[in-house]
Amino acid sequence: MINKSFWYADWSFPIICGLLSAGIFAGTHTFYVYGIGAFNEIAFVAMLKSGMTTGDYGAVAAFSASFLFARVIEGSLVGILDIGGALQTGIGLGVPALLLAGGYTLPVENFFAALATGLILGALIGLIIILIRKFTVNSGGSTFGADVMMGAGNASGRFLGPMIILSAMVASIPIGTGSLLGALLFYIWKKPITGGAILGAMIFGGIFPIL
Repeated sequence: MINKSFWYADWSFPIICGLLSAGIFAGTHTFYVYGIGAFNEIAFVAMLKSGMTTGDYGAVAAFSASFLFARVIEGSLVGILDIGGALQTGIGLGVPALLLAGGYTLPVENFFAALATGLILGALIGLIIILIRKFTVNSGGSTFGADVMMGAGNASGRFLGPMIILSAMVASIPIGTGSLLGALLFYIWKKPITGGAILGAMIFGGIFPIL
């Protein structure tokens, strides 16, 4: 009963996100210092390595930060957090790249600072997802069968598009309509519909906010 109360409680999700992010950020620290240990896809790590060589972290920062933003919105709507995009890419590459580009090297160079930075950022992300979900999808009294959980990955995340559309429709009719139109446009452009569904829901959610 104690375990169930922890795993199913809202307050436990930010803690789990924080612990995961602490390990991921520490992995980036070991890669930055020793050249090994990053928890990410090889192609993405190569972008960080290029920034370490040239001093230009713009590409990896923009790419990874956009992943983080999209996956946080996706997690809020669907109830499934894509660890690969949000934490491994966003926290593990995007945030370190932004810090290094700004000249703040301590959180990446020092192991304990890396752990603390990852823990705090991960907990904040988990808290943001819980709050967004509580005041949007869950405000209607339905989770559409999905409480917030960890899962998916950069590859499998593309199949969450239909769930995003359905969850957006549960939130409100305008947001659902925007999500559907966004997914349709991305399908016509032969792009993954997940991105279109998220952008459409965000745009229509801004125009027609949930009261």
